[in-house]
Amino acid sequence: MIYIFLFLSLAIISAVSLIGVLTLNWSAIKLNNINAWLISIAAGSLLGDSFLHLLPEATENQNGLTIWLYLIAGLVVFFILEKIIHWRHCHIPTSQEHPHPLGIMNLVGDFSHNFLDGLVLANAFLVSSTMGISTAIAIFIHEIPQEIGDFGILLHAGYSRIKASKLNFLSSLSAFLGALLVIIFRANWPINNLLAFTAGSFIYIATADLLPEMQKETTEAKSLQQLLGLCIGLAIMLIIKIFLQ
Repeated sequence: MIYIFLFLSLAIISAVSLIGVLTLNWSAIKLNNINAWLISIAAGSLLGDSFLHLLPEATENQNGLTIWLYLIAGLVVFFILEKIIHWRHCHIPTSQEHPHPLGIMNLVGDFSHNFLDGLVLANAFLVSSTMGISTAIAIFIHEIPQEIGDFGILLHAGYSRIKASKLNFLSSLSAFLGALLVIIFRANWPINNLLAFTAGSFIYIATADLLPEMQKETTEAKSLQQLLGLCIGLAIMLIIKIFLQ
C-alpha cells in the first residue's frame, strides 16, 4: 500500500510539470497574484515539513554530528544545483535552431532536483505514511511555481511550447528513478541521514529562493497576503503532525 501511495504521489507531482501550458493565456497580473500565494504557501510548507517532520524524525534515534553534516550537505548541494542552472549565458539570439545554454542547464538542474525529490519522498514513505504524505504535499506545493518558472525559462531559451512541455515533463520523471533506487537499496539506505539532507534542501529552497522573492514585495496588502500564505503552509504541516501522526 505504501508503494501505491508513493508512486501515485510521484505521478501527481510529475504531472505538475505540464502546468506551464495552462498558464499561457493568463494575464501577467493573474499569474503574479497566483504565484505570490503559491510561493508564500510553499515557503511555509517546506519550513514546516523540515522542522516539524523531517528533523524530529531524523534526530529521534541518531542525534550525533553526522545528522547535522547531512543537513549542511543538503544546503550546499542545492546551492551548487542553483549555480549550475545559472552557469552560462549566451549572447547569440535565441531560436529553435539555437536554444540558449541556460535552457539546457535548467533542464540539468531540474533533472537533478526531481531525482532528489524522488529519493527523499521514497525515504519519507518508508519511514511512515504520515511522513510521506507531508513531504509529498510540501514538494507538490513548491513544484507549481517552480515548474511555471522552468517552462518560462525554456521558452526564453528558444524552445517551442510543445518541446518545452515535453522536456519539462521528461525531466520530472527522474523522480521515479530516485524512488526506485531507494526501494532497491533500502536495506542499506541511511534513512535518518537522508531525512536530514532533505531538511537541508527544503530549508535552502525556502530561505534562499522563496523568502527573498517574497521580500521584494513591499506593499502592506501584498505583505499581509504573503504572511497569511506562509502561515497556511505552516498550518498544513502542523495539522498533519497533530492529526495524522
